Amino acid sequence: MRAYWHAVRRTARVEYALPREAVSAGRARELTTAFLTRPGPRVTAPTVDQVDDARLIASELVANAVRHGRSGCRLRLKVGRGRVTVEVHDDSPGRPRVRTPDTESESGRGLAMVEKLAHRLEVVSTGVGGKTVRAVLAQ
Repeated sequence: MRAYWHAVRRTARVEYALPREAVSAGRARELTTAFLTRPGPRVTAPTVDQVDDARLIASELVANAVRHGRSGCRLRLKVGRGRVTVEVHDDSPGRPRVRTPDTESESGRGLAMVEKLAHRLEVVSTGVGGKTVRAVLAQ
């Protein structure tokens, strides 16, 4: 008789509603840090680099949602299996696009930065006028 042990893979998730205010990007950084660094029964804790990158990604995606959306947004975070996923949902039907960075412009580099930091970046239409921008960070 053989006995097999199967590890339970835990995934921790959280969702926050953020108002359409400029301070929401900073709040997203705080919430992301608090969630990813809290002690908990996880199989693997996120790396320091994943936490730093997720903070920046959450901030940039929330700033875009607040700037271009018509109302607040939702920030969803998930950690497990060596990955950190940052999702931001807003009600704007417009798809974000990565622009070529302009050294003289004060904005327009955020999504390009997110694309460089993330293992995978995708935009999913909700079909009812909104979208979810998802960035996945792998170890």
